Amino acid sequence: MPGQPAPETPQSAFRLNQRILSVVIFNFASYLTIGLPLAVLPGYVHDVMGYSAFWAGLVISLQYLSTLLSRPHAGRYADLWGPKKVVVFGLCGCLLSGVCYALAALSYSWPLISLALLCIGRLALGIGQSFAGTGSTLWGVGVVGSAHIGRVISWNGVCTYGAMALGAPLGALIYHLGGILLLAAVIVLITLTAVLLALPRPAVKGSKGKPLPFRAVLGKIWPFGLLLAMASAGFGVIATFITLFYQAKGWPGAAFSLTLFSLAFVGARLLFPNSINRHGGLRVAIICFSVEALGLFIVWLSFTPWLANLGALLTGAGFSLVFPALGVVAVKAVPAQNQGSALATFTAFMDLALGITGPVAGFIMSYAGVPVIYLLSGLLVCLALLMTWRMQQRQPTDTQ
Repeated sequence: MPGQPAPETPQSAFRLNQRILSVVIFNFASYLTIGLPLAVLPGYVHDVMGYSAFWAGLVISLQYLSTLLSRPHAGRYADLWGPKKVVVFGLCGCLLSGVCYALAALSYSWPLISLALLCIGRLALGIGQSFAGTGSTLWGVGVVGSAHIGRVISWNGVCTYGAMALGAPLGALIYHLGGILLLAAVIVLITLTAVLLALPRPAVKGSKGKPLPFRAVLGKIWPFGLLLAMASAGFGVIATFITLFYQAKGWPGAAFSLTLFSLAFVGARLLFPNSINRHGGLRVAIICFSVEALGLFIVWLSFTPWLANLGALLTGAGFSLVFPALGVVAVKAVPAQNQGSALATFTAFMDLALGITGPVAGFIMSYAGVPVIYLLSGLLVCLALLMTWRMQQRQPTDTQ
């Protein structure tokens, strides 16, 4: 694979992005199957099926737990089988989730069976997403070369959050038109189409060589995963608690703040696609941590909605490139035959951080108020900034 990218022209950049998108579009399909039922299933389980809020939350959470637990396996099998087979396997898992939703709708008269089928579908979706997401990134890297891994990860993220943003309102509309059964049919159609499009595409050759054991891979990438987890806390408190922050202040417009946050996240990835290749992963991460921390501190100190909006925008822009910037360094820290395991394990740090941030921040809020979580998360990002700076000082020639 090429080591360094050639000087880029607008035409070559367009062709490069086109080749990347032709593969990461399968991750878009997998995340669309996550977004479609996200705004529908909690209400369906609680209001239609008559189960408690605990069971409604559990049905949603099972997918995240399944994703977290299956990440390392997705990476390992991507290294063993090749990314194309892993993507197809993951898409089949997403398809199975749609089948389970349909069976749950058809067995509505047997509530326990219906609930069990929904739970199985969520578990299948979590496994499917971890395999499809990890595989599509590695497939993209195989198509365009490891020199462009930062750009591949960035486009994968754009597909991820674009699909989530599109899926939630689209899923609510589909549910309104035809209920869970129609929603399940749409999910099956999307994933079946994605599988049929993926099968004829050429696979990329895997790297030869004996893979490192998981413990060795974890030992090489955990410092970068820890930095990602710290940054993810800032992402989590904005995405999860900004609505409560606005309520505590007595302000309207929390939804607009979330929109700015999301637009900044996607916009930064679109505006700076080659920054990691030019400046190196650690240097870009330092800038990102600085911007994210500034945004969180502004939210903490805000006394008007426009300041909170500015803070949310800066937080989204800062966090946007943290994952690809650190991911490039993490993946290149292991041999080529372990890149799948490295990427999946690295991603699991973000999954775990987002899972922990909610309950921990909620506990702190109950004693110290809502604003303090933005102060603490900002300080955590500053610690990540300091650790990254020290790491970069030890690697003065970092170009990854």
